[in-house]
Amino acid sequence: MERISVQDLKTSLSAAISEAESGKSIIITRHNRPVAQLIPAQPQHVHHGAKVGQGSIKAALKRGSKGQYLSILLDDRNER
Repeated sequence: MERISVQDLKTSLSAAISEAESGKSIIITRHNRPVAQLIPAQPQHVHHGAKVGQGSIKAALKRGSKGQYLSILLDDRNER
């Protein structure tokens, strides 16, 4: 495990975060005593259903706009 002082961490925070992203654990010290540890984050698992991105849109109400906004929205979204 690598050790880095709080003062050095202030000047090279981006580099320390990059090292943690690559899987390394870093001990943060103050006056040569460990005070914290920077470790890689646990991957977040996000469940997406089998039909993600396959939905369509339709007008909920046609009063007032007579559904005209829907055709403009579909044109904007390439008729998805």
